Amino acid sequence: MAIPTTSLAEGRCPPGQYPVGGQGTGGCAPIPSTGGADARGPVPTGKWETRWGAISEDLNTLATGAAVSMKSKRQAIAAATAECEKLGGKACKTRLTYFNQCAALADATAESLNGGTGTSIAAHAETEDQAKNLALAQCGSAQGGQKCSIVYSACSMSEFRSFR
Repeated sequence: MAIPTTSLAEGRCPPGQYPVGGQGTGGCAPIPSTGGADARGPVPTGKWETRWGAISEDLNTLATGAAVSMKSKRQAIAAATAECEKLGGKACKTRLTYFNQCAALADATAESLNGGTGTSIAAHAETEDQAKNLALAQCGSAQGGQKCSIVYSACSMSEFRSFR
């Protein structure tokens, strides 16, 4: 027992239209959209821009320079190197670059070195606390279990720039 049926979207009208008119004068009209900006969907109000940071060091003089919230990696390296040189560095090298994250620098404490020298450890992570913990853990391992402390930390997080 098969009975064929025809279905229409809005009563007697095709999909996307609705019935109009009265007795004896029926017709169909398009279903109106909401119009304006809503018809096109959401309109962006701005965008997130990447921000860079860098740490430069001269291992001979121990001069250290840092840069945060720069628009490019190149700018961050240049600013960190300039800061290192300003503080007396003659052979400043980039130790770390990072973007949309935080960084920390850990050194062995003077008491734990017993007159020796240690290597600073640079680390980056999603949050400042994570970067500090990572730098301390890596410093302790690199220094043979000696006590380390954070000597620098900062974040270069992305920034929202409005189109308006």
